[in-house]
Amino acid sequence: MTRTRTTRPSDPSKTSSTTATTTAAPIGDGTAGDGTAGDGTAGDRAAADGTAGSGSPATDFALAFLQELARAGVTDVVVSPGSRSQALALAAVALERAGGITVHVRLDERTAGFFALGLAIESGRPAAVVTTSGTAVVNLHPAVLEAHHSGVPMIVVSADRPAELRGIGSNQTTVQPGVFGAAVSFVRDVQAPSAHGVDDDARATVRSLVREAVAAAAGHAGQPGPVQLDLAFREPLSAGLDRVEGVPDDQVDLAYATRRPTAALPVAELAPDDEPATVVIAGHDAGADAERIAWELGAPLLAEVSSGARFGRNLAAAYRELLRDDDFGGRVRRAVVLGHPTLSREVPALLQRADVETVVVRGAGADVFDPARASRPDAATQVVSDVRVTGRTGPAHRAWVGRWVAASRSLLGEGDAGPDLDAKRSADRAERNRFLKDEVALRRRPVDRAMLAEAVWGVTWPHDRLVFGASQIIRVADMTVAGKKIRVHANRGLAGIDGTISTALGIATALEAGSGAVGTTRVVVGDLTFLHDLGGLVTGTEEARPRLQVVVGNDGGGAIFRGLEVAATTAPEDMRRMMTTPQHVDVERVVTGLGWEYRRAETWGDLERVLTDPAERVVIEVPLAD
Repeated sequence: MTRTRTTRPSDPSKTSSTTATTTAAPIGDGTAGDGTAGDGTAGDRAAADGTAGSGSPATDFALAFLQELARAGVTDVVVSPGSRSQALALAAVALERAGGITVHVRLDERTAGFFALGLAIESGRPAAVVTTSGTAVVNLHPAVLEAHHSGVPMIVVSADRPAELRGIGSNQTTVQPGVFGAAVSFVRDVQAPSAHGVDDDARATVRSLVREAVAAAAGHAGQPGPVQLDLAFREPLSAGLDRVEGVPDDQVDLAYATRRPTAALPVAELAPDDEPATVVIAGHDAGADAERIAWELGAPLLAEVSSGARFGRNLAAAYRELLRDDDFGGRVRRAVVLGHPTLSREVPALLQRADVETVVVRGAGADVFDPARASRPDAATQVVSDVRVTGRTGPAHRAWVGRWVAASRSLLGEGDAGPDLDAKRSADRAERNRFLKDEVALRRRPVDRAMLAEAVWGVTWPHDRLVFGASQIIRVADMTVAGKKIRVHANRGLAGIDGTISTALGIATALEAGSGAVGTTRVVVGDLTFLHDLGGLVTGTEEARPRLQVVVGNDGGGAIFRGLEVAATTAPEDMRRMMTTPQHVDVERVVTGLGWEYRRAETWGDLERVLTDPAERVVIEVPLAD
C-alpha cells in the first residue's frame, strides 16, 4: 500500500541521547507488575482514539503502539510469525487495512531483518521488525550489526514473557533486553500492559516511548542505527479487532523518522592547496557531495563503486593503480575522506602515511574511518561533519586533476573493441564476412567477472537500483567500471555475504512504493553469497513481489579467498576444501522450486539478452570463465 503523506515540523524536545537498558513504567494503571494475568476487563474501556477495547490488553497496547509508530513517521513494519508476538502481528494488519502502515511478512527472522535493512536504505527511515520471543530475536543479530556499522536506522520490536515468567525455565524465554549489546544505542524493556486497557495516560506513555525510540534510530542526538523495544505480553495474547482507526496523513511526521546527518562536529573550511596535492576519497555511502567537494577543491575524485559519487569531471576510477604510482599517489599530501572505504588496500595505506593530512567527514556508521590510528595512535586526523570550500582553483589544479583523469582513462581503456561497423557496410564481401565473423565471435565469448560487472553497470540507469554482494565481483567492478550517476548499494558496514538478496528485496519494495516510474533492482552476487540467502527468495503467497533480478556469478566456490597470501604456501587441496568451499548446486532446480524464473547466460550474447528480460522475478546464472 502506497500512501502520500504530508509532514509536520519535528519536535526536538522528544529526543533522547540515552544509551541504556531500562524498564519502562507499566502500561495502564500500574498494577500489572504483581504477576497476575489479565482479568479480561479491557473491553469495558474505550481507547483514546475511539477504538473499543478488544478484551486483550496485549492487543490494545499493540494497536496503540503501532499507531504511535505511524505518527512518528515509521511507514513499514516487517513481521515474522510467532505466538508471543501475535498481538503485534494482527494489530499491524488491521492498521494496514485501516490506513497507517504497510506490513511485510517474512517467514524467518534472519531474512526479515535484512529486508527491513533494505527498506530503510532506500527510504531513509527505519522499518520496525517484529519477532516473537527466544531464538527468533537473536536471528536478527546479523542485520542489526550491519545496520549499526552502516548507520542504517532500524527498530527491533521483540515480544517477550512478562517479568513473572522470566528466570524460571519458562519455554522460549531468555534474556532479550540488551541481547544485541553495543550494536543498539537505545534499549527499553517494557513491562506487560495492565488488565485495564490503554487509557489516555497509557497512550501518552506509549507515545513518549515510541518517539524516543524513533529519534534514537534516526540519529537525532547521536549516530543513527538500530534500537530495541522489548515488549512483554501476558495472556490472553490477542483478541479480534472489530474497528480500528487509521492514522490520518496530516498526523504523520515523516521528517521525524528520516535519518539525519551528523551535526555535532565542526564544519571544516578548506581552501584549494597552493601546490595541488589533494585527493577526495569517496567510500561506501559517501553520497554525491563528494563530487562537489572534489570539483571545488580542484582534486581528483577516487570513488568506490558503491559510494554514490562515481561520476563527474574529476573522477579517476582506476584509483588503485594510480595510488601505487609514485608520480600520482606518491605526490598526495592531503586527503578528504567521505563514506566508508572498504574495497582497496591502497586507500588505508595512503591515509597511514605520516606526510598525508587527513580530513574525514564523519559518516553515519558506528566508527570513524581512521586507519592511521592503527599504526599511529596519535595521528592528527581531523574529523568533521562537513566541508566548506573557500577560495578558487587555478590552472595548476586543473592540470593536477587532468593528469589523474587521463591516466585513469588510459588504464581502463576502451573495453572490448566491437566489430568494425564500417566493415559491415563495406562493398567488399570479404570485409562484410570478416565483420560477421568478428560479431559472432564476440557474442560467443564466455563471460568473466569484468564482462559481467560492465554488462550490469551498462544496463542500470538512475531510475534503477544496483546492489552488490560482498563477493569478488564488487572488487572487480570497482576496478573496471566507468563513471555513472546511479544508485548503488552494498552491505559494507561489516561486508558480510549474508542477507544480500533480502536487502535487495527490501530496496526494491521501497523503490516501488516511493517511485512514480518504477525501475529494476538488480543484485549481483557470487554463488556462495547467493546460497547464504536462499531463504530470501521465499515469499508468502499474500505478499507483494517487487521486480528483482538476481545475477549469480557462479564459479563453484569462494574465489575471493584465492587472493589470500596464504594461498601461495598452502596445499591447493586444503585451500579448496577449507577456504573456497566448492559447491555444485543445481541453481535452476532450486530457484524454480521456489517460484522464480530462471535464465542462464554462458556467453556475452546470452548476457546481453537476459539482462533486458521482462520477467519480474528472475535469477540469472552466469557461469564464470576465470
